[in-house]
Amino acid sequence: MSQLQRVAAIVLSLCCAAAAAVAADRIFTTPNPAAELKRLFPAAAAFSELAGEPLHFTAYAVDPKTNASAPPQGVAFWTTDLVPQEHGYHGPIHILVGMDMTGVLAGVVVTYDSEPYGYFSVEPPKFAMQFKGKKISDPFRVGGDVDVVSRASISIASATRAIRDSARMVARQLLPEAGK
Repeated sequence: MSQLQRVAAIVLSLCCAAAAAVAADRIFTTPNPAAELKRLFPAAAAFSELAGEPLHFTAYAVDPKTNASAPPQGVAFWTTDLVPQEHGYHGPIHILVGMDMTGVLAGVVVTYDSEPYGYFSVEPPKFAMQFKGKKISDPFRVGGDVDVVSRASISIASATRAIRDSARMVARQLLPEAGK
C-alpha cells in the first residue's frame, strides 16, 4: 500500500467515524413515523427515507418508483434534528412538522415530550391544529397567533419556537421560492 493510499484510508476512516458520531447524537423517538407522515399528508402515495440536508422526508402524490418525474407534495422534518438546543421546561419536545412546497404548514405532530404539563399544553390536538395552514412568514407569537396556556408557558413557547425556526430553516434551504 502506498503512502497516498494509507493517507486516503485514514481520512476515509475519520470521516466515517465523524458521521457515526453525528448519527449517534441524533435523538430517535419514533423510528418508523409512517403513521405520523400519513397524518400530515393524507393524500400522499409515498414518502422518501429521512435524508438530505437538512434531514427531511419528502411526500409524493404519486410514487416516484412508478413515475420518476413525480413532483413532491411537501416535506416533513423533526424539530429536534434542526433545532436540537431548543428545550421546553423539562427537555426537548419531539415534533414532526409537515410543510407544503409553498411554505405553508400541513400540520404538526408531537410524538414525545417529558413536560410536566404536557398533557394540557403540547399534547392535546388543539395545540397541533393551530399550526395547520400557518405560513412560514406568520409571526408564531405565543399570546398572539399561538394560544398561550397558563402554567405551561415555557413548554408552549419552546415548541412554538422550534416549529417556527425549523420551518423557516427548511424553507430557506429546500423551498427557495417560499423562503422569499
